[in-house]
Amino acid sequence: MSTDFILHAKGREDTGKGASRRLRRLAGEVPAIVYGGKKDPAKIVLTHKDVAKALDNEAFYSSIVSLDIDGSSEDVIIKDVQRHPAKKLVLHLDFFRVSKTTVLQTKVPLHFINEDVAPGVKLNGGIVAHTMTDIEILCLPKNLPEYIEVDMAEVDIGDIVHISNIVLPKGVESVALNLGDDHDLSVATINKPKAIEIEEDVESADDAEDAESSEESEGDTEEGASEE
Repeated sequence: MSTDFILHAKGREDTGKGASRRLRRLAGEVPAIVYGGKKDPAKIVLTHKDVAKALDNEAFYSSIVSLDIDGSSEDVIIKDVQRHPAKKLVLHLDFFRVSKTTVLQTKVPLHFINEDVAPGVKLNGGIVAHTMTDIEILCLPKNLPEYIEVDMAEVDIGDIVHISNIVLPKGVESVALNLGDDHDLSVATINKPKAIEIEEDVESADDAEDAESSEESEGDTEEGASEE
């Protein structure tokens, strides 16, 4: 089980909303909690600068993090990030302890590849629409992928890519698929370009008008014949 990120933290005893605000405002620190495993939850603080730098890296969200708390190291994954709605400020973090022998459940990002060569895009000018940007998985920490690829190379306009179409890495399972076929959700599709949709709508409207005109003409003819 490898760790690509190391964060240094220290335990904290001063808790509550007021204490958390003081940490963020005066000390440039972020309150957090570590839970899971056989240990009790632990409240900690980290340097905001280090946290912000780690959060800027997409891989951080799906990696094992080595958390050094007052000199004692624990392997964790990030479970939740609370951010300020208006400022570039991290308000709180949740970390979950992991063990190399215990299956973990977490989300990893999806990376869509070969979109430019997909028939629906290259040949028909379609527009790719992503309906999911991450996927929840089950795996041992040693098998935790940084991301999972979704290959769009064979996707045409109107085709729908589902979770079941994704090739998962060895040792990785989809939480959704384990729940049954009803949870095999859409991941991506390729839609018709707007110009084609508008053109088809205009053609449909013209066809409707032609049909209506034809019916009116037939009605006038029948009315004239009856008058004679």
